[in-house]
Amino acid sequence: MEQQMATGAVWRLAGWSGAAARGTGATIGSLCPMDGALLAEVEVADAAQIAAAEALAASAFSVWQLVPAPTRGRLVAAIGQQARARKQALAAVITLEVGKTVSEAEGEVQEWIDMCDFAVGLSRQLHGLTIVSERPQHRMMEQWHPLGPVAVITAFNFPMAVFAWNAMLALVCGDSVVWKPSEKAPLCAAAVMELVAEVCLREGAPAGLCQCLFGGASVGEALAASPVYRLVSATGSTAMGRRVAAVVGARLGRSLLELGGNNAMIVAPSARQELALRAALFSAVGTAGQRCTTLRRLLVQETIAEGFIARLTEAYQSLRVGDPREPSTLVGPLIDEAACAAMERALVEAVSQGGRLLAGGERVRAGSLGGGFYMQPALVEISADAPVVQRETFAPILYLHRYSSFEEAVALQNGVSQGLSSALFSESLSETEHFLAQSGSDCGIANVNLGTSGAEIGGAFGGEKDTGGGRESGSDAWKSYMRRTTNTVNYGTTLPLSQGVRFEME
Repeated sequence: MEQQMATGAVWRLAGWSGAAARGTGATIGSLCPMDGALLAEVEVADAAQIAAAEALAASAFSVWQLVPAPTRGRLVAAIGQQARARKQALAAVITLEVGKTVSEAEGEVQEWIDMCDFAVGLSRQLHGLTIVSERPQHRMMEQWHPLGPVAVITAFNFPMAVFAWNAMLALVCGDSVVWKPSEKAPLCAAAVMELVAEVCLREGAPAGLCQCLFGGASVGEALAASPVYRLVSATGSTAMGRRVAAVVGARLGRSLLELGGNNAMIVAPSARQELALRAALFSAVGTAGQRCTTLRRLLVQETIAEGFIARLTEAYQSLRVGDPREPSTLVGPLIDEAACAAMERALVEAVSQGGRLLAGGERVRAGSLGGGFYMQPALVEISADAPVVQRETFAPILYLHRYSSFEEAVALQNGVSQGLSSALFSESLSETEHFLAQSGSDCGIANVNLGTSGAEIGGAFGGEKDTGGGRESGSDAWKSYMRRTTNTVNYGTTLPLSQGVRFEME
């Protein structure tokens, strides 16, 4: 402990390898978004440490891949038990460093716990297929084998849950993990790694099974470039994902990308408006608009637009912005000054492109926390084809558009380069079925009568187009962390060839 601040102490953190921390030279700082105080100075991994992590990950994988999957599941079960026991403490770290409200922070830790439960069950269900052979006395089947060391790159907004999406699956699938967390959330990563390292040591897991390297883009690029990592899973901006994809693709590696969103909700005339209003509010301002599934665009049918927009504007004007530790707070701070400035620039741009600011958009002094990064969520009515609407601003700005026909609404919903999450509020069977059909939403997530954010872990999470095409978390996302082999066994006494090919030697 080097210096006392309003939010606590300044920690010096080194990269985590198994259960041991190691030091480096250069550092970067982590700021508390509630008051701007310095929380941690993170020692950035250098080239030698990155290389050492690679070697340790490869060594751990050589051991872990031979451990039966149900036994691997027991390790993940123990991690889940520890996370459950420390839920409130872990959530407090998220609130301190990322600024989430207590409810959202506890929800994120619960998501980690849920992923452990899911992965434990999966450890006994890594099923392949049996396939009918066209050749007599032959059997075909698929098997799934551990893939290899996996690199995981995560963003600040879900500093524990997205790690869990990847790492808990990778561990039961037989892989070792090297994690580069966001440089904006190192305390969260340290809390996670302390817990994981403690469990791994107690359970006798191989050294280096789960490691953490702190740093910025250069560390992420080194992980992406290394042929040691058979999979690089990256969550963040589309720009970051393009760089990762190019580097991994150049070495013919495998990447799993979950990138930006520009999510829309359609409110039809038949919608239950109270439900739609509540869903729009949480989707747009939850986590201070810093979710990849945050609602960015609201499409309201013109016959109900006036009344609905008036009610939404009134709700925005009463949103409680402030200290996320207070129970009455609905909207906490943005992550840093750069995020606030980006929001302000986007609003200036929106007005210059014909937008009308209906509510919010100003800086907020949240009680005694005068140095924090607080913004009042903004509501802007603007043309759907305005350039500012086409990109994702990672802040609580909701753009309003009016539409005439349902077909127009779907076209507007799909008319951006991102394709993560989408929602429709309608009681029309025809509209809901069309929205979910091939010709409807082009997003990876399509919801009816609920908002764009707050996905459950049981479904695969991710999206199309500039969102990257990757899938994490539930369903069959586990297949990304394994390699598939197709096996054919000839148990007969002849050697027939497929497709009727004949090869007879005289």
